[in-house]
Amino acid sequence: MTKLQRIVKEVERLSAEELADFRTWFQSFDANLWDQQLDRDANAGKLDKLRDEALAEHQAQRTREI
Repeated sequence: MTKLQRIVKEVERLSAEELADFRTWFQSFDANLWDQQLDRDANAGKLDKLRDEALAEHQAQRTREI
């Protein structure tokens, strides 16, 4: 049995309250990982092209306030 299969079995055994707590924890955990990846990508310059395109659109007055 793989680690993932063991985790799935344990999650399936959780009570409704435990599952709600796990869901809350996992959403926070996953969001933190996403933020870390975004920071790494930004620091590596992977988002520079998108930034430059957005700034050019704004300077050309092709944007609107949201």
